[in-house]
Amino acid sequence: MEDQKLTGMSCLSSPVNIGDPLEPSHVEALRRVLEIQTKLHCWAGQNDAVRFGDLFNLVCDTSFLLVAYDKVAGNKGAGTPGIDGATVAGIEQVPGGARRFLAGLRDQLKTGGFTPLPVRQRMIPKPGGKLRRLGIPVLADRVVQASLKLVLEPIFEADFLPCSYGFRPNRRCWDAVAEIIYFASRPRCYEWVVEGDIAACFDNIDHTGLLGRVRRRIKDKKVIGLVRAFLKAGIMTVDAGLVDTTAGTPQGGILSPLLANIALSVLDEFIDGQPGGPQTTKVDRAARLRHHQPNFRLVRYADDWCLMVRGTRDDAQQLLTQIAGALVTVGLTLSADKTLITHIDQGIDFLGWRIQRHLKKGTNHRCFVYSYPSRKSVTRVKEKIKTITGQVPVNQPLSVLLRRLNTAVTGWCYYFRVGVSSATFAYLNHVLWSTVWRWLRRKHKRSTITQLRRRYCGGGWWPSDGGLILVDPAAIRTRWYRHRGNTIPSPWPDQRHSTIDRGEPGALKGARQVRGAATGNPPHQGRAPVADSTDPRQQRRS
Repeated sequence: MEDQKLTGMSCLSSPVNIGDPLEPSHVEALRRVLEIQTKLHCWAGQNDAVRFGDLFNLVCDTSFLLVAYDKVAGNKGAGTPGIDGATVAGIEQVPGGARRFLAGLRDQLKTGGFTPLPVRQRMIPKPGGKLRRLGIPVLADRVVQASLKLVLEPIFEADFLPCSYGFRPNRRCWDAVAEIIYFASRPRCYEWVVEGDIAACFDNIDHTGLLGRVRRRIKDKKVIGLVRAFLKAGIMTVDAGLVDTTAGTPQGGILSPLLANIALSVLDEFIDGQPGGPQTTKVDRAARLRHHQPNFRLVRYADDWCLMVRGTRDDAQQLLTQIAGALVTVGLTLSADKTLITHIDQGIDFLGWRIQRHLKKGTNHRCFVYSYPSRKSVTRVKEKIKTITGQVPVNQPLSVLLRRLNTAVTGWCYYFRVGVSSATFAYLNHVLWSTVWRWLRRKHKRSTITQLRRRYCGGGWWPSDGGLILVDPAAIRTRWYRHRGNTIPSPWPDQRHSTIDRGEPGALKGARQVRGAATGNPPHQGRAPVADSTDPRQQRRS
């Protein structure tokens, strides 16, 4: 009865596509999509048992297809063709352009003639010499996947727990790192960390288990069939030809991150429902500690996750065994070699960061949790600098090299600017300067250093050419990133009922105490706790 009521509400309150010949503009289409997404998200948040029907009409809706096409066309991979060779640029050159293409695609969807084509396999290198399989769908499949994601994402976002950060709107890597630092700091002291690694996550997701989790919210058989068709589309390889896909969701598809999050939510829900997990109250957590029982928190970014444990190493090992059993339900297994149990004092590597607790310089007893670029990240950017320098021949002007180096190094530095990265940036400054100067010496073998300084440095030492100046990593200021916790807002706010979780009681007050103790300004009432600081400005002064 509740399903029928919701289906009726969706048909009346959200005018779905009923063959209206009027073609909306891009602004009108985006406004309509946002309105319908907000309704879907609100209905899903009001009742976690509601299953949605009559969603296929939204996937075929002109507004949804137009917004989906804009997202695909604005993606960096818009010029990469699938097995049919079609690209966005080619579509725009045909008379009628995108409107004609979307009209034909909509007719195929409504008449049942749409069938996903196999993805084109491309192997890209991974750190350590291994290869990652990337699947590139054809342009039409990308647009339909984007439209399908516009419909499904607001529904499942109402179910996803706050511990998940990867491939979700308004969430970023910095939030996951800040969450780990927050729980590892005093007075929380979740000191044992399970560094989880799922073996070939995107390649091994069980289709039956995944579709079963999708059916918990979606009852529209056409939508379920469309998701199944994308999962079973197959892979076109260079050597073996067409290969059937019996498991996994190929990386490279627009829908794949959402489906992976749906599958991996089994891990979030398992940890959330365990005694000592996020649902445990403050009083119960204190009682568990008195009885030598562990408390724990999960931080997950896509298939990379860390389990923070306040207890012993044996407690962490026992939880790891239970997690392995929970992942089996969706066909996933843990990598025995890469899954580690580490103390926060030894440090962990997560999303390119090195997170470790150690003494503050100049003190004998005050420990803080610091985050800075890991050695692997520094090695990777050094190799990238070396590769770019080798790809630009010496017969090219210096501005060509500077343009490519500035793009690569600036993006890397801006990602790591929210940690204690000043020393790393100073080191990268030396590496970058030395590499460019060696390239200049190869370009002008008969010129002296003085001549090169006059020509490229204006008499100084920092290279520039054609109005471009080599980026100076040491000049990029680091800053503190505020831990947002469970206060991250939803992209589809409900004006009547707020969908923003305010986090556990006292979280913001505890964060203020952490910052106040680090800056020497303790709270006015009570004794100032010896707390960890994550403020890079204070850590640079130490």
